[in-house]
Amino acid sequence: MSRFRHYLAVIKRSIVFTPVGGVVFLVVLVILLRSLINRNSYEILLSCGILLLLLLLGIIGFWKSFKLKAMEPGWKPPFPMTANTNERTDITGLAAPVPLFFRLHYFVRGRFFPGGDSDKNSDGSSMLIETSVSRGATAAQLMLDFPMSGVFKGDGYCKLRDIFGFFSFSCGQPLSRTVNVRSAPCFGKRIHINAQSGAEDKRHKQSADEERFYMREYTPGDRLRDINWKSSDRIDTLITRISTDTQEKISRIEVHFRNYKSQLVKGKHQASLEELWLLDRAKARLAYFLRSIKDQNSSFIFDVRAAQGNWEIEDDQDLDAFLEELSGLSFATAKNENIPPAGAGDIYVFSTACDKSLPDFLLACNTRPVTLFISQPGLKTAEIKKNKSMLPFSEKDKKLNNDNEKEILHIGDFESKGCTVPARWFAFGKVKPLSVNNSRMEINYADVKL
Repeated sequence: MSRFRHYLAVIKRSIVFTPVGGVVFLVVLVILLRSLINRNSYEILLSCGILLLLLLLGIIGFWKSFKLKAMEPGWKPPFPMTANTNERTDITGLAAPVPLFFRLHYFVRGRFFPGGDSDKNSDGSSMLIETSVSRGATAAQLMLDFPMSGVFKGDGYCKLRDIFGFFSFSCGQPLSRTVNVRSAPCFGKRIHINAQSGAEDKRHKQSADEERFYMREYTPGDRLRDINWKSSDRIDTLITRISTDTQEKISRIEVHFRNYKSQLVKGKHQASLEELWLLDRAKARLAYFLRSIKDQNSSFIFDVRAAQGNWEIEDDQDLDAFLEELSGLSFATAKNENIPPAGAGDIYVFSTACDKSLPDFLLACNTRPVTLFISQPGLKTAEIKKNKSMLPFSEKDKKLNNDNEKEILHIGDFESKGCTVPARWFAFGKVKPLSVNNSRMEINYADVKL
């Protein structure tokens, strides 16, 4: 299927007539034939003039596009690429003379895979955007944006088009890229974590490199008498002395990202748009949690566990690398998990209403404090009254579950950003809220609307 699309794209790029140009050419041919039969000199002159113009434009465009075959334009999206930021992608390498009545156009065509499911069996959403290059310009900008997180695989290529819209000639070298798109920011409640709430990792320091191993940056809670004022003044940063007999304690925060979904369609995790949106919001809440906690105390270490693997996040570089991978994590099949051992600190769980095995996991972790962040579909007031047992709604939850507090994904956002909306995204029915009970829980409501 992917090879067929590749050949189809090559054929499309090889056609020099635009739809308008093809229609004009056929209409003029019909007029010319009819005028020859009727011996109408006026129509013969008019049709021959238009055909001569088309021939002239075609020859000039073909000749110039052949000259521009060696041009190497490139497209460089911003990093990190974040959904719904309206950031522009730079197009470079366009320093080439263009004949009169012609302009360079740059296209980006590919497939966008929300939720990161970009395997060969997944179709994704087709996407096509373009920009026109001003005459004499050597660079341009392209509005490449996405309504939610995922993976985009696309090709960038250049075409030489006349200002009348009759011809479109391929020129320059195409460039393929794979872009990870991060979730749009989610701003929830700030979580404050004490050092005592995480598992302690005691690390013995070696005797070598005393300056490196027995000095560290000051953190809130250190004693003032332990500050090395001389070294701090030299580098303009507070430095704390660590005794050779002291074992430095680092809190490890255990995080579970449960991107599970039980329903399989023909062996694949085909998901509805609503399910993909819930997964996107869970990713956004996890990213906000990790960044906010890291800003509170940079010494915290995160042990993040998901269906696709485990990550240890020690510093900002590790965090940025994980967030880049997070955008490409798709749904996975629920499996037998290793239950976290008892008495090893708090657990922070991020999940969605698609995770039907979540209640069993929470029950197995009842020996440890668990904080749950779950993305649920929003319910209308009538549905809440009708299904009171469906969710442990409190009065506060009822007030929050309204259109002002829900995170809404509009289907029109796809079309406005150049993406199609496949019909299969609506073939699985509405997601039902998941009934869970946990003493510490934050519910993020998310909906999909026209």
